[in-house]
Amino acid sequence: MAKPKTTSAAKATAKRAAKVAPVKSSAAQKAPAKKAVTSKAKTPTAAPFCWYELVTTNPKAATNFYKSVFGWTAKNAGQTGMDYTLLSAKEHMIAGLMAINEEMKQRNVPPCWTGYVAVPDTDAHVKKVVAAGGKLHRPAADIPGVGRFALVTDPHGAAFFLFTPMGENPNPPPAPGTPGHIGWHELYTGDLESAFKFYSKLFGWTKSTAVDMGPMGTYQLFAINGEDKGGMMTKPSHIPVATWGYYFNVAALDAALGRVTKGKGKVLNGPMQVPGGSWIAQCVDPQGAHFSLVAPKR
Repeated sequence: MAKPKTTSAAKATAKRAAKVAPVKSSAAQKAPAKKAVTSKAKTPTAAPFCWYELVTTNPKAATNFYKSVFGWTAKNAGQTGMDYTLLSAKEHMIAGLMAINEEMKQRNVPPCWTGYVAVPDTDAHVKKVVAAGGKLHRPAADIPGVGRFALVTDPHGAAFFLFTPMGENPNPPPAPGTPGHIGWHELYTGDLESAFKFYSKLFGWTKSTAVDMGPMGTYQLFAINGEDKGGMMTKPSHIPVATWGYYFNVAALDAALGRVTKGKGKVLNGPMQVPGGSWIAQCVDPQGAHFSLVAPKR
């Protein structure tokens, strides 16, 4: 696997406050997950990623950009006291989008994506995170009619949300690799083994294939309920902090990259082919949020 280029993504990550972490250049990647997760965690099975959120400096421009790249539709969530946009791929809601608010500005939060992990009890999992060496950055709170959430970081500083949804997703999961959905989750961490132990104990994730990256170390795939969903590795020295990154499925990479650049986004790294045959690239949107693409072909 080719060593990733040092990009401005690492600099953006250094700005990350406790809110969320921007996406980084990938060191390794596998083919998209075999099955999309639903919005509800089912005990006693492992906890899946269930939602993704973008905070940005220009919600309208960002919405138009991602609609053009992924073919998403957008609508206002109708939440009282805030402007929150729901982004969907056909009948499936994929992510939320909101402006960086004053509190985030005070903490120098840059435009960035973050993920939500569905758990049976957000408050109980907050205690587990803290007991395992992680930190609570936003106490558990309710979203009326939606669920309960909290913002935490793992012991190495990578941010994610805990989320306990109300009700189940009425839509069946899409086919593997369906364009517009998240196909891979990638963690750069301070120490692979201790990070994996943290997530395994907290969420029930299991080790899958380990890819030898030579001097860069091991890229450890992890499975959720028996299906490969992402990878973890000890971060290279040029990446200043631990962070989660997210890969969005597209049908063909070159065409998608054309839409990215047409919309005034930038390609930071790629295209490149990775073990498993997929093609990937890392990008940044016009407002500065980092994201990645994965496709079965160029």
